[in-house]
Amino acid sequence: MSNELAHTLRQTVLHLARRVRAERADASMSDGKLSVLFVLMNEGAQTLGSLSEHERVTPPSMNRTINALVEQGFVSRASDATDGRKVVIDLSDAGRRLVKETRRRRDAWFSSRLAALSAEERATLDAAAPILRRLADQ
Repeated sequence: MSNELAHTLRQTVLHLARRVRAERADASMSDGKLSVLFVLMNEGAQTLGSLSEHERVTPPSMNRTINALVEQGFVSRASDATDGRKVVIDLSDAGRRLVKETRRRRDAWFSSRLAALSAEERATLDAAAPILRRLADQ
């Protein structure tokens, strides 16, 4: 395998990811906070520990993020229904709206870019998508 291919793909994927992340409903929200909201939307309510592991940050760092999101009204904290010692974090209605609008904007941006490609280019990307997913999941 060529180091040049690895370098080019890495740079391209990072640039594309940055461009997609720029499409958001709240321009002032950090990538870290928005990532937590997306995890909660996709995975459901989580403990602080599970969010820390998922985001690969320390629990104190995640606690600061959650405190800010609670203050902004995007998440709530509640006692776990089965274990009152645990606290679960979940999206508020405002958090759900923010995630949905960010998704809508990102999908619209991406769709408009894909529409500008030829049918052959879109077919190539369609064939590459499972390979890229496998790389991302390793």
